[in-house]
Amino acid sequence: MASVSEWIEGARPRTLPNAVAPVVAGAGVAIALDGFSWWRSVLALLVSLSLIIGVNFANDYSDGIRGTDEHRVGPLRLVGSGIAAPKAVLTAALVCLGLAGVLGLVLVTVSGHWWLLAMGALCILGAWFYTGGKKPYGYYGFGEIAVFVFFGLAGVLGTVYVQAGRVSWAALGCAVAVGCFSAAVLTANNLRDIPTDIESGKRTLATRLGDKGTRRLYLALVGVPYVIALLMGFFIHSLAALPILSSSLLFVSVSAIRHDATGRDLIPALRDTGLAMLAWAVLAAVGLNL
Repeated sequence: MASVSEWIEGARPRTLPNAVAPVVAGAGVAIALDGFSWWRSVLALLVSLSLIIGVNFANDYSDGIRGTDEHRVGPLRLVGSGIAAPKAVLTAALVCLGLAGVLGLVLVTVSGHWWLLAMGALCILGAWFYTGGKKPYGYYGFGEIAVFVFFGLAGVLGTVYVQAGRVSWAALGCAVAVGCFSAAVLTANNLRDIPTDIESGKRTLATRLGDKGTRRLYLALVGVPYVIALLMGFFIHSLAALPILSSSLLFVSVSAIRHDATGRDLIPALRDTGLAMLAWAVLAAVGLNL
């Protein structure tokens, strides 16, 4: 039976910046639009956290029962390692996704924007079918697109809209930037797993692009947010370019990607990319409101 610490590790806490960053950036834009509500931001954050923990457990369960986690290099997998029963991990996934649905329903109800229910349902379905079902889209190279949409566009724009009732060009810029960071985190993860994914038949975008192509994709993805920061600084005001300062957190990660690091040597790249994403979001929220 898995211990509490193993369950926490199985929830993959290093991925939590992917859930926090879109809400922080969205809240910052909502402040700039004079529509900020702290409790709606908290609700949005709880939805986002429940969703990402749910998708992590769902991924653990689905990959585990397929046998694709048996020789994985990265963090602990509960089912793949055999320390937790598949049914227990499935239950944890469904509880988290259900909680995301309930909290999302509350947020939609208080905001009065009922059409957002469709977006919420799509996010939950996307979380499950990433590696669940007979034909999981994560096994066909669509994972990066999904995290860009769900933890970038939907996360940021949804957070802004339930508070301000509208979006802006700054909101869209932040959404694209955070989405690119989220996709970069997954790209680094899939780059590390290319050998084991090929062996298990998991056709991620990284296995399709190959090692060199995946490294180029990562560098492009982490470059886009800083182009957006420069554009915000030019078209909004100079302090809106403050997110550029977060680039210092990527030096080690970019170096590892450029110098052909593999296996465990790529694990810090996931951490640093997530931290850079969170720092970018915080600095954007501050810069847009100075």
